[in-house]
Amino acid sequence: MSVIARLTAGRPEARRIAEFLERDFGEDGVAVAFFEAGQNWSVEAWFPEGTPETIATTVRDHLGADAFAAPIITETVPETDWVTESQKGLTPVVAGRFIVYGSHSRRHIPAGRIGIRIDAGQAFGTGHHGTTAGCLEILDQLCRSRRFHNPLDLGTGSGVLAIALAKLLKVPVLASDIDPLAIKVARENAALNHVGPLVRPLTAPGLHHATVRQRAPFDLIVANILAEPLMALAPQVTRMLAPGGNLLLSGLLPRQRERVTAAYQRQGLHFRGATIHSGWAVLIFARPAPPPEPYW
Repeated sequence: MSVIARLTAGRPEARRIAEFLERDFGEDGVAVAFFEAGQNWSVEAWFPEGTPETIATTVRDHLGADAFAAPIITETVPETDWVTESQKGLTPVVAGRFIVYGSHSRRHIPAGRIGIRIDAGQAFGTGHHGTTAGCLEILDQLCRSRRFHNPLDLGTGSGVLAIALAKLLKVPVLASDIDPLAIKVARENAALNHVGPLVRPLTAPGLHHATVRQRAPFDLIVANILAEPLMALAPQVTRMLAPGGNLLLSGLLPRQRERVTAAYQRQGLHFRGATIHSGWAVLIFARPAPPPEPYW
């Protein structure tokens, strides 16, 4: 039986609760949403199995006895209804020029904004998580300063970042993920956002795919996954990045920033900076361009 745990608190406390739940249960298939709810913020965690009593106890055990002073409400729900119900609480997210919204809140896209429709589903990335929103903001900034022609979205999830790049740059975007279900969702979302011909989703473990090798080197790589896989992929990612290209990494907590940065600096990349968005770090790197050849 599926169970939803709901906790309501101030924004800082709710953010920390969401971080703890994602850290402790994310690999077990628990989906966590974090959004504004009136004067407070709400955290909803969907547990694919359990009872309300056992889930409440589990959550308290991981958050501490007082659970950040946030009341915990748990209830059983039909598994097929959770996505629809949770989606109702997801308000549109504005990140740079982008506005990410769900089908429940279709609205006129304000002038100067790029609308991306993403419904809560089985693949990560609705735009509400700090890693996704942070990546969107940095992508907007990067694309204001230069033009990219061959981007790769590594670990695409729902496809939201690939869709954003396709809409912004109007160029083909390669979108890879190890999960075939994520690729199915990304393909559907790209079609829904009218960039199906530009976004090419493919199932690939890391960068091991013939199409990835054929399309390399990439002048922009975005990887919004997790700290450990990011460090393990550092040599491969660097080889796939074109000289002068930019690399955007997220999916890591601020305390993991130094280790991830060191892994890519060891590969010869230049660290350009970092931002923190809703408690998650976004790192920007560049691969040095070769010096120009003398003209005499």
